[in-house]
Amino acid sequence: MNALTHNEGLALRTPATDALQATVSPVAVAAAAATAATAPAASARARPWVQGLRLPLQRARQVPPGLWLAWTVLALVLLWAVVPGWFSSHDPLVGLAGQQLRAPEAGHWLGTDALGRDVWARVVHGAVHSLSGALVAVGVGLVAGTALGLVAGAVGGRTDEALMRVVDVLLAVPSLLLSLTIIIVLGFGTVNAAIAVGVASVASFARLVRSEVVRVRRTEYVEAAFGSGGRFGAVLWRHVLPNSLTSVVALAALQFGTAILAIATLGFLGYGAPPPTPEWGLLIAEGRNYLSTAWWLTSAPGLVVVAVVLAVNRISVSLSGARP
Repeated sequence: MNALTHNEGLALRTPATDALQATVSPVAVAAAAATAATAPAASARARPWVQGLRLPLQRARQVPPGLWLAWTVLALVLLWAVVPGWFSSHDPLVGLAGQQLRAPEAGHWLGTDALGRDVWARVVHGAVHSLSGALVAVGVGLVAGTALGLVAGAVGGRTDEALMRVVDVLLAVPSLLLSLTIIIVLGFGTVNAAIAVGVASVASFARLVRSEVVRVRRTEYVEAAFGSGGRFGAVLWRHVLPNSLTSVVALAALQFGTAILAIATLGFLGYGAPPPTPEWGLLIAEGRNYLSTAWWLTSAPGLVVVAVVLAVNRISVSLSGARP
């Protein structure tokens, strides 16, 4: 009898105990899970700037060192053009008595020229003339070439043939000879030299834009835009032109370096800025008579031109999407 009662008691208590365990266990598990989920969230809320910097830092590690160096060189030269007084306290146009043809030293990092002018100051202040001229040249070539290429590729037919024949004629003439012809007509000066270099680059922009417009013009979304009643000019402006400029931007960066070199060449030949303007090509021309006694007069501006052109070319390669 006692054994039966004991067994019945066990049978009666067991479901209650199991029910209590079944009731408590989910609550404990849920509380533990909530605590575990709250800790990382609180940590993330406590340091949101860490999460914001993680992705840019990962992207920065993927940038090649050569590209970092190219951007650094270009940024430095741009600072020369904008705030040259930060880098040199000497007047680039006024010479110092008794300081003619001094070799590089502490007071004159790149020496002095035949009139006692600080070469470092002239190189730094000359950045504004060379870079602004290159910017004008690229702007002229980009605007005119894009307009020609857009019309030729979008209209097609005889218009395309006529415009492309004009472009072929421009490409048949060497760019330096074409620039000299234009600058003789316009007159000497940095602005006229920049316009001449820009006109010489119109053909390159026009051919590239025309090929990109023809490619984009045949895509399905452009055909759908025309089929839905879009006007010709609106479709070109909203769909065709924006999707055709990826390669054009890379070419513009490449032409920027080419324009710097071309403007320096015209200045060296005497068709650019007049003396005593501290333009890089003119600085090289002024120092060529002292190569045996004052090598720094030509070496300093020449190395600056080479470094800037190489940096711009490296950046243009990265913008075009090509692997280095």
